[in-house]
Amino acid sequence: MRLGRRVNAWLEEHPPPGPFRPEFWRSPLRGPWLTSVFGLVLLFGITAVTITGLVSYAAYDPRLPVNDPTPEKGLLGFYLFDWPTRPPWLYRLTQGMHVLLGLTLVPVLLAKLWSVIPKLFAWPPARSPAQAVERASLLLLVGGAVFEFVTGILDIQLFYVFPFSFYPAHLYGAWIFLAAFVVHVAFKLPRMIRALRSRSIRRELRTGLAGTRPEPPDPYSLVAVHPAAPTVSRRGLFGFVGGASLTLFGLSAGQCVDGPLRRTALLAPHGRDYGTGPNDFQVNKTAAAMRINPARTGPDWRLQLVGPRRVRLSRTDLLAMALHTYSLPIACVEGWSTQQTWTGVRLADLARLAGATPGEVYAFVESLQPRGAFSKASLSAREVADPRSLLALRVNGADLSLDHGFPARIIVPNAPGVHNTKWVRRLSFRTGS
Repeated sequence: MRLGRRVNAWLEEHPPPGPFRPEFWRSPLRGPWLTSVFGLVLLFGITAVTITGLVSYAAYDPRLPVNDPTPEKGLLGFYLFDWPTRPPWLYRLTQGMHVLLGLTLVPVLLAKLWSVIPKLFAWPPARSPAQAVERASLLLLVGGAVFEFVTGILDIQLFYVFPFSFYPAHLYGAWIFLAAFVVHVAFKLPRMIRALRSRSIRRELRTGLAGTRPEPPDPYSLVAVHPAAPTVSRRGLFGFVGGASLTLFGLSAGQCVDGPLRRTALLAPHGRDYGTGPNDFQVNKTAAAMRINPARTGPDWRLQLVGPRRVRLSRTDLLAMALHTYSLPIACVEGWSTQQTWTGVRLADLARLAGATPGEVYAFVESLQPRGAFSKASLSAREVADPRSLLALRVNGADLSLDHGFPARIIVPNAPGVHNTKWVRRLSFRTGS
């Protein structure tokens, strides 16, 4: 014990140069109160982002074949439940919240990291086992947060520069971050509450540059030892961070609603204008991008139904069946969503035609596109049985365009957009999973 104390004392007296020395950090704004304000926002915001992200994973129904590209998830899937088809807008709400809130929190996260950056260079790195655990959780917390936000934003913009699959990496990273987040909150919550009570947020918002003073010295080394003169007030800092968050929200929120506001979504990954007519709405993957051969969607196209019976149907055969029309949303993992009016044949009717019983079988859907992502999906027994689940042939009263899945596509209420397979060529109705 004495040797350990001597080592810590020597290390404290001989810190490395630069950011490891307390006098390096001179901002008069840093302190426990400022950090706690940002921390409080992130506590609620990141909790909501985490819950909606895990809900998104459940919506993919990874217990079915094909839908889950995350092997060996093991205990990470303990919470999975049967994803409902009602209300049809639920996934649109949760995934839109996940993406929009995640983007909106980016300036707050950066401000929080700025406010605690002296702690990242604390010297010596750990003075006790308890502090070592806290420091390790801090490393996982910061690294996990940066990883989750960066990969999430790159995925939203379809900019896949990382050398790994986004889906499993984002899921594993989320659980690592969540574990570190829980440990960090357990350590810091009492301190945060005390710090928040030490100052009035209203008073700080009324204090300009001339009245800005450093917080009292603290035992956590956040307050500068030799603070410089302030160049911005805390009110100004809050305004800058809040303004940046509102700007990101304003440039993204339009992709989650229909109508004129969609044109305000300057950060939408797929643009904002899709032409005119009934098919003028969001296109996630174009036919050209998915290498769809238009000749295979022509008069010779046939839908194959596989079950106890095998059936082949032309588009004319499908149009001669009982058609149903519903207004249903499509919501994509990237955050965009849109609600359109779809007309088609119920999946339940197609299951019966193949000799299967709706409610007892799931559907394995295959597309005309070459093998790869989005070429196939699995739909649960509940989705197959829902009367609003369609093999859509028309949208908004017009035939589907090629980019929207002509000659036929899946539309299922409250399902992730990736399950609404386009250019369908085969539906297989199977029992089990």
